[in-house]
Amino acid sequence: MENLYVFQKNQENWYNFYVMEYIVRLKEKYKAEIKGQLVDKFGYKSAMSVPQLKKIVISQGIGEAVADKKIIDSAVADLSLIAGQKAMATFSKKDVSNFKLRKGMPIGTKVTLRGDRMYEFLDRLIAVALPRTRDFRGINPKGFDGRGNYNLGIKEHIIFPEIDIDKVNKILGMDITFVTSANSDEEALALLDAFGFPFTKN
Repeated sequence: MENLYVFQKNQENWYNFYVMEYIVRLKEKYKAEIKGQLVDKFGYKSAMSVPQLKKIVISQGIGEAVADKKIIDSAVADLSLIAGQKAMATFSKKDVSNFKLRKGMPIGTKVTLRGDRMYEFLDRLIAVALPRTRDFRGINPKGFDGRGNYNLGIKEHIIFPEIDIDKVNKILGMDITFVTSANSDEEALALLDAFGFPFTKN
């Protein structure tokens, strides 16, 4: 919970100053509900042992950027809108002659979210963006890496409402990695399921 500072002009042209409580919904849900649910399920003896979401990494690989650098600029701008935080271009670390790729050329975008911005993005992803996916039937629960992290592929970035489809030059996909402190995929699955991830049921 944070304070949101609001200035409002009154009839005498003076500004009234208000402090409003700003609640990050999923952050509060984790503290109030999810931690207790995980303790009940796995029997953790210490609060420090309860898995938590540490960061979300969003990345895009854009091969077309080799021929047109404007694609990178557009992708960085779009990803910044989606994430609510400034995204960065990523660059090639070596020459690849078959793809006319030279070291230092832009090849994608990336942004890492932590804290409140991480929870805010997660809330928008679950509640708004994923349900807008064409023929959406849920997400695969088998995208874990064996170390408690989950990888999700998005085929079209236009599912995010922050993107104006009329201004999109090229529809791009993205990879989203949810990094947790869980010691196993089972614990990480329980954590993300409690947040409301729409996993398909076997």
